[in-house]
Amino acid sequence: MELAAIITVIVIALVFDFTNGFHDAANAIATSVSTRALTPRVALAMAAVMNLLGAFLGTEVAETVGSGIIEPPQAQGPGGLVVVLAALFGAIGWNIITWYFGLPSSSSHALIGGLVGAALASAGVVQWVGVLNDVVIPMVVSPIVGFALAGLVMVAILWIFRRGHPSRLTRGFRSAQTVSAAAMALGHGLQDAQKTMGVIVLALVVGGYQTGFDVPWWVVVLAAGALSAGTYSGGWRIMRTLGRRIIDLDPPRGFAAETTASAVLYTTAFVFAAPISTTQTITSSVLGVGATRRLSAVRWGVAGNILVAWVLTIPMAALMAAVAYLLLRPFTV
Repeated sequence: MELAAIITVIVIALVFDFTNGFHDAANAIATSVSTRALTPRVALAMAAVMNLLGAFLGTEVAETVGSGIIEPPQAQGPGGLVVVLAALFGAIGWNIITWYFGLPSSSSHALIGGLVGAALASAGVVQWVGVLNDVVIPMVVSPIVGFALAGLVMVAILWIFRRGHPSRLTRGFRSAQTVSAAAMALGHGLQDAQKTMGVIVLALVVGGYQTGFDVPWWVVVLAAGALSAGTYSGGWRIMRTLGRRIIDLDPPRGFAAETTASAVLYTTAFVFAAPISTTQTITSSVLGVGATRRLSAVRWGVAGNILVAWVLTIPMAALMAAVAYLLLRPFTV
């Protein structure tokens, strides 16, 4: 029975990973598609491959998610696995809602919110210091860094190429966006696949099939494959919001946004092992490069709707996970 419960949790975790892929596909490719640097299908295929490769670059973020957000609820027996399952249902639910409305919210923070909500509903222990240091502070700092750094990169590009021929520069930066979009997709795989790995390892620890939080190779393979498949399935609603509705991007600005966002993703993953949001990072970078044109060029109303979704993600995913736990709890008795 315990083995069946663990398999169920792993399957649902991979479903979440798949929804993460199609929900966040826009993160890596929306700017390249909107500037016509890449066609949608080519961009999706490239992003899927780079997501797959990125998932194999490290497991530090996975260990943070698995052991640094909530105390593993082993003492609850089968109820401990229900906590993990409810967290996943909360995250999946919020992903689907925000995907339906075309809002680029954070799958990462949905998962964190789900873990917190399920733990609280089960009278479990939330590691609030870990949530503050590894989630809340990076959640606030990374968009600010993305916005400011992207603006500086764009200003530097404008100054360096101020005497360049516009059409020649456009062609050059379209080609450069192929590289920057690939780097962004690699960073997405590095960050987001690891979050699912962390939840699967948490389930293995709770179920007694593993004692530490090292990530087994087969967990990496499953998480990488599910994220890659989800990415290839697309995320057209969010892609339109990120690529066109915030600001009309040109190739230089698309390149600057993608380069900045990927740099932030790599730094937080390798240096701080922090599970930051790829969505927030690329969106704030798009806003940063857009503001260098003129503040009125950014559609701040759309940006405001995105900000509301960011603020609501953790509490709403937590609420949905708590409700899921209360509905599932009778089946553990």
